[in-house]
Amino acid sequence: MRIIKLIQEKAVKNQFLFEELTKRDFKQKYKRTVLGMVWSVLSPLLQLLVMRMVFMNFFGRTMEHYTTYLFCGNLLFSYFNESTHGGMNSLMANSSIFSKVNVPKYMFLLSKNISSLINFGLTLIVFFLFAAVDGVAFHFRFLMLIYPIICLVAFNIGAGLILSALFVFFRDIGYLYDIFTLLLMYLSAIFYTVEQFSATAQRLFLLNPIYCYIKYFRVVVLGGNIPSFAFHVLCAMYALVLVLIGSVIYKKYNHSFLYYV
Repeated sequence: MRIIKLIQEKAVKNQFLFEELTKRDFKQKYKRTVLGMVWSVLSPLLQLLVMRMVFMNFFGRTMEHYTTYLFCGNLLFSYFNESTHGGMNSLMANSSIFSKVNVPKYMFLLSKNISSLINFGLTLIVFFLFAAVDGVAFHFRFLMLIYPIICLVAFNIGAGLILSALFVFFRDIGYLYDIFTLLLMYLSAIFYTVEQFSATAQRLFLLNPIYCYIKYFRVVVLGGNIPSFAFHVLCAMYALVLVLIGSVIYKKYNHSFLYYV
């Protein structure tokens, strides 16, 4: 209870700063662009179009609603990619602020995540419209999509906490993470199905948290079902573990960041 109270007090105290950082991050992304916020919707759609043109003949010939299947994967992975890359750079990009003013450093990370979440929300609306045009049946189970979204938000925050701390001490993390996310994209079954692999290989895919969140979306949207309780636990476990690790790292090295920025 004491910890929760402290968090609430800090949130109220720094509410204005958090709001201004979020506005700045969101506006900065589209600064000096002609289309502005339209890119938050247009960019994933163009990516979807390219991926559909490339992979349709290889993986989507016999699959119903393949484009929606592809959109599910691209939607969630793009949100993860944008959120964690922004989170990784959040401390270094704002070092001129927290090196002079004593503010909670995680505020910079959270503002980046909120900015990415807004973009994700806009694209999610387009996804639902696209699914309707594609003939996907809507039902009450769609409400369960809130669960993987919450888990992914927490997962991204945890990953951002870890990456932003590591990036302060080791700049090589930026280059390594680009390679890692590229590998992760191919291991997340965005444009192919895992059913073509053996049962053992399919279980190994569950070691990839991003694949789990994508699979949850597809089970609900395309399958019309709700995943098992064990799958819910797995999704939550990945998010909680990363948030816990990230929080411990921030608490331990909070004062050391000033010496490396």
